[in-house]
Amino acid sequence: MPPKRDAELETQALDWMEAIMGEKIDRSKPFEDVLKDGIILCNFMNKMMPGCIKKIDKKGGGFALMQNIERFSDAARKYGVPPNELFQTVDLWERKNIPQVTLCIHALGRIAQTKPDWTGPVLGPKMAEAHKREFTQEQMEAGKYIHSLQMGSNEGASQAGMNIGKPRSIND
Repeated sequence: MPPKRDAELETQALDWMEAIMGEKIDRSKPFEDVLKDGIILCNFMNKMMPGCIKKIDKKGGGFALMQNIERFSDAARKYGVPPNELFQTVDLWERKNIPQVTLCIHALGRIAQTKPDWTGPVLGPKMAEAHKREFTQEQMEAGKYIHSLQMGSNEGASQAGMNIGKPRSIND
């Protein structure tokens, strides 16, 4: 069962897309209907990475429009969105998992902030950067003998007095 939808996150995603594309998105239709044909998604990715999607099908049958969604997913993958945050074509086209579509757009916002040349609007929190720690061999050796309370303790532990289940009754 897909996760619950969050209208606020969907609105934030559309607001962010509008700000980047510089054009209004029709809000009279539901979120999934606005994005269903993939045209807006492809135009949006071409603003994020100019020229990344060469062909955008504006009309045609379901298969042609579904290819737009696939092209968007490929471009998002190349931009750096992790595979677990991408969505499948059917998630949007057949409305199987709309929250995953929202997650993908928010992931794009997070990834965009890591790009050194990004000066556009912000969506979501900035990704944490690596904080590598260096330890000397002496520090590593000293750490072997520290017993942290996170590891727990079994001092004084015994099973005395434990009764689990029903006592055995013997009748003569």
